[in-house]
Amino acid sequence: MFDLPLVNVKNKVSAQEWQTRIELAACYRLFVIHGWDDLIHTHVSARIPGTDHLLINAFGLSFDEITASNLVKIDIDGNIVDPDTPFKINPAGFTIHSAVHIARHEDQCALHVHTNETIAVASVKEGLLPLSQYSMFALASMSYHDYEGLAVNDAEIKRLQDDLGTSNFMLLRNHGALTMGATIGDAFMHMYDLIRACQVQIQVMSTGMTPLLVDQSIVDGIKAQANIVHSGLTGGQKAWPAMMRKVKRTYPDFDQ
Repeated sequence: MFDLPLVNVKNKVSAQEWQTRIELAACYRLFVIHGWDDLIHTHVSARIPGTDHLLINAFGLSFDEITASNLVKIDIDGNIVDPDTPFKINPAGFTIHSAVHIARHEDQCALHVHTNETIAVASVKEGLLPLSQYSMFALASMSYHDYEGLAVNDAEIKRLQDDLGTSNFMLLRNHGALTMGATIGDAFMHMYDLIRACQVQIQVMSTGMTPLLVDQSIVDGIKAQANIVHSGLTGGQKAWPAMMRKVKRTYPDFDQ
């Protein structure tokens, strides 16, 4: 009853889908490395380029068990596309991901976390404050969504989409965080920046001293500065290959 079903779909899918599976599995393993996982909860989802199909984690697997082959392929309505898969998905988790993938067809990936720091900052009225360089990146494209209970209500989808708009960073009030990205690497780097921003904010506020807020004009100009730093590339394009190598060293089986 405790054995994990072994599957191998490498020779059953397109090269593009297999590459997406490898990168998405790597992202799940990075959650473990960074301590962002939450038992079997939260999700990363990715659209298979050129299709309307998504990949998401199988419900019941810990993130260090996720491989390229055991990711579940679904349509935008949450129906499992591969009838031979032995796995199911979490409908509550899919509500959030379906909403953002429908609204943001141009973005490949959505990350959702329940880290202590993102929940804490999402649970105060002020939200994320301009206290660190990490917060600059997030505040340049930030949105908020009020808590409505467990995400199983289809009526919440439109409100979530409206709140997300064109932003790449979202704090889910009393719940956690969501980031979007044109690639899996972009979505990961956005989440890295947001979590670090929340961590720094909690540490600064815990000192009891008066925080020094960055002027809004600097926040407004951070996108142009970031393009100079990354030579026109996104943060994901720049850092993602190194993250992939890190996962391969730590978890050699993730790409099976």
